[in-house]
Amino acid sequence: MIKGFKDFLMRGNVVDLAVAVVIGTAFAKVVESFVTVIMDLVGKLGGTPDFSSFKPGGVAIGGFLTALVGFLVVAAAVYFMVVVPMNLLAERRKSGVEPEPEAPSEEIIVLQEIRDALRVR
Repeated sequence: MIKGFKDFLMRGNVVDLAVAVVIGTAFAKVVESFVTVIMDLVGKLGGTPDFSSFKPGGVAIGGFLTALVGFLVVAAAVYFMVVVPMNLLAERRKSGVEPEPEAPSEEIIVLQEIRDALRVR
């Protein structure tokens, strides 16, 4: 039973998922700090640190606007740091020049000549 569990954990999918979670957690902290910087800049322009107190017509939509700005920053970060590089990599692989086959070695050439000579018989 322990061996089966070990085999399950060592499968490529589980290990890849574990790496993705660790990197994703670290990336989330970087993006969070970037959102904080962006919200500070927006706050300087708007006069408040965020939109949480924004209530046009008595409707409290400030929290939603703050979350929306945060989402847009996260989406842009993911797009430019993950999607664009992956698309470029896929495009390079797709349009990449196929490597030319290697020239056969002397042994292969001799073997082909022997094969051709035997066919003639």
